[in-house]
Amino acid sequence: MGFLKGLFKKKAPRPSQQPRGILIFENTSEVIRAEGILKSRGYDIKVVGPPAHVRKGCDLAIEIPLVEAMGILHILKENGYPPLDWMPADDGLLKPVDLFHIKDFGRYLMVRAANMKITVHKSSLTIVNVSGGGCPDVPYLATVLVGKKLTEAPRPVELGHTLCGYALQLAYDKIKELCLPS
Repeated sequence: MGFLKGLFKKKAPRPSQQPRGILIFENTSEVIRAEGILKSRGYDIKVVGPPAHVRKGCDLAIEIPLVEAMGILHILKENGYPPLDWMPADDGLLKPVDLFHIKDFGRYLMVRAANMKITVHKSSLTIVNVSGGGCPDVPYLATVLVGKKLTEAPRPVELGHTLCGYALQLAYDKIKELCLPS
């Protein structure tokens, strides 16, 4: 009978297994501001690409823990950044699009976030390429970052203020996470 005890115990789902929802916003600036507000309050959120058929003006969305949706919506409304819409993301049709693609070229590692790419020489941690996007600040971002070590390069969001600058920041954070494990 002892083995049956374990069959009836329900384990709480791990955070990554909990139901998720997505918040849809009018524009990128609202996503960036909402992300900052929610992260500063300790919420487990992630910026994602919304499924094409629910996009309502912005190519970014925020994935949230569904159980915390009401509190999150309240905080965003209080701060002046309520989403246009929100919905559960567990339905296969509403699965958010992951913004990251990682490619290992042997000596080089490339991370793409949305349309922005950053490539690093793995042994020296030197940024060797920044490309993608169509925003006017991309050439400037590339000029400032290429040739710098990951540990010395400025954060892209401190240099550019467009969707491309934000996407490059996401790629930069991911490549630092991969190359500079804590």
